[in-house]
Amino acid sequence: MITTQVTLVQIDNYGPWTVTPEPRREADLQTLQSRLYADISQFVGNRGGYTFFTRFDNMIAVTNGLDLADHALLQESVGNRYPVTLSFGVATDASPVRALADATKYVQDAGSAQDKNRQECLEGRVLEDDHRTDDDVQIAHFDVINATGQYTDELNAFDTFIEIEQGYAELMRHMRYAHESLSFFVGGDNIIVVCPDLTEADYEEAVSHVEEAVDVELQVGAGRGTSAHDAGFAAKHALESCRANGTRVELDWE
Repeated sequence: MITTQVTLVQIDNYGPWTVTPEPRREADLQTLQSRLYADISQFVGNRGGYTFFTRFDNMIAVTNGLDLADHALLQESVGNRYPVTLSFGVATDASPVRALADATKYVQDAGSAQDKNRQECLEGRVLEDDHRTDDDVQIAHFDVINATGQYTDELNAFDTFIEIEQGYAELMRHMRYAHESLSFFVGGDNIIVVCPDLTEADYEEAVSHVEEAVDVELQVGAGRGTSAHDAGFAAKHALESCRANGTRVELDWE
């Protein structure tokens, strides 16, 4: 039974802060965002979770195994070291999309993203240890078949980026609306997707859809685990089986 715990991370009052008392240098803002993401990713990752940067002022984390005290500790650590604070909404569901929707509502109900009076909101609920199982999280790891040969070694870097992003955008949209999954580009030609209880046929359908829609060929390995790390590591091994066997879809549980 898939039960994904999702945390929405939102920087408090970030938009107004970036232009107060006057617009801040873009390079400084980009540096702050990247360092903040790295610190959050490391904190969550050390506890078995995954963090995805999305728009940087909003980040999404898969946090099975983290309790509210862990979230509060992260808020305190960031508040002590950065000129901004974080608000968190936490929710669980068999559907990652529904979990994120609930987590988002917790934060929105606490106040607007540009409300200077909303600081370090921490609302929601976690999956308690006695309800956790070995297959709470399902992660799929997609990549582009022969991306180096087709794109990296043939096109200039920006055109390669366009091709890879086009495949990502189509997969992200399709997995969201057809399979209630959350997809995240993680660099190179790699996309990590947080999924509900999907089957081999579901993944075959997704790969075929992207190829037909934007002419980008994908392969995917999927894994399950008690945490994002466990599921993601199993997915990586399944993807290696795709590469070794010349297959499009491999599941670590079959």
